[in-house]
Amino acid sequence: HTDAEGRMVLADTLTLAARAKVPELLAGWLDRLDADARWALIKLLTGGLRVGVSERLAKTALAEHGKVELAQVEEVWHGLDPPYRALFDWIEGRTPPPQIDTSRLFRPLMLAQALEEGDLLSLKPEDFRAEWKWDGIRVQIASSGGTRRLYSRAGEDVSGAFPDIIEAIDFEGVFDGELLVRREEAVAPFNDLQQRLNRKTVNAKLIQEFPAHIRAYDLLVDEHEDLRDRPFAARREKLEAFVQRLNDPRIDISPVVPFESWEALTAARADPGRAGAGEDAEAVEGVMLKRRDSAYLPGRPKGPWWKWKRDPMIVDAVLMYAQRGHGKRSSYYSDYTFGVWMKGANGDELVPVGKAYFGFTDEELLRIDKFVRKNTVERFGPVREVTHEPDEGLVFEVAFEGLQKSTRHKSGLAMRFPRISRLRWDKPPKEADRLETLERMLELGGSRVASPLAS
Repeated sequence: HTDAEGRMVLADTLTLAARAKVPELLAGWLDRLDADARWALIKLLTGGLRVGVSERLAKTALAEHGKVELAQVEEVWHGLDPPYRALFDWIEGRTPPPQIDTSRLFRPLMLAQALEEGDLLSLKPEDFRAEWKWDGIRVQIASSGGTRRLYSRAGEDVSGAFPDIIEAIDFEGVFDGELLVRREEAVAPFNDLQQRLNRKTVNAKLIQEFPAHIRAYDLLVDEHEDLRDRPFAARREKLEAFVQRLNDPRIDISPVVPFESWEALTAARADPGRAGAGEDAEAVEGVMLKRRDSAYLPGRPKGPWWKWKRDPMIVDAVLMYAQRGHGKRSSYYSDYTFGVWMKGANGDELVPVGKAYFGFTDEELLRIDKFVRKNTVERFGPVREVTHEPDEGLVFEVAFEGLQKSTRHKSGLAMRFPRISRLRWDKPPKEADRLETLERMLELGGSRVASPLAS
């Protein structure tokens, strides 16, 4: 079958078929399909269909095909189950929009644009309010009719990993915020939160050692009143009253950062401790700017919200290993492990400190790929070890958001969100940074660079 109904029949047949029956079904389909359809079927069944399509792009395509608003698709997307018959029936005009159980309804999050150099010059301080951006995981907390859920930014139900947060939900409504670990009246490093992420369930010991916390950002639904069309200033006022009513130590509100000029906000961003973040200053990732009159819109609209992260830490590191990428990069060595120097038993040696696969242009990728192929000294399955001697090798300028201690890495450190910011073809590996430099960064919180006001 090539029409939508046929695709649904195929999905239903596979779902209901006995395991022993699947080979026979598959053989019959392969006999009847042409080459392209056979390829697509095999890829789908084996989970190997890598086409580089984001969930957002898929939603956009469905909205355009069905001539409906993107927000309508996003509103019902997470309340439906495979093979999404109700969704396709609606999009193709056969039925009204699906009716979703409100307890399963995920409201698509509003995301911020990254503030680039010069953006502040076109914005007026009086139009915005600022609050701290925290180094955690963005989540949505929803409660309706006795059903309580915690959703990730992408709409995945992660309630099972955070029963302590579910226990704290004593309200009807929906709000979003940052999921953190907090103990002794201070936000713990992101590495502590990672101990609880990607788990289906957790035991009492994990909950006690890594107590979860929600720092609220915005109120979407209060009781049964949808507030998303209200201006941010009004929602913020209701959020403050909402959190006060909850009166639970596991849920608080992200403080407003007072400022009257961009210069004042620049100073606060550079030194959160002195600007009111107190003991939580090390967990501040930057500031969020929100227009006072902005509605809560799904996706990442340009203009209403901006995220202005603290400038990254930067070190020079040496390429040590490379691996092929995925999708359109599957023919290129695009995943890189890099290291810095440390004193070893026989003198200086490189120790891996991170891995990155973005931050470079397509043209730069071609040059790095050529270097990897030409300078491979050893192969370990899909991984190539490349030349990394004091006078021979490739140096990367690596930008990253933070450092944490790690017992899993020989260096004892783990980078947060590393990326390649520049290729240093001009620098010999022996001039790359040392592990002691990163250890000092960890102690001091890192050195920061220019602000968007500089342009």
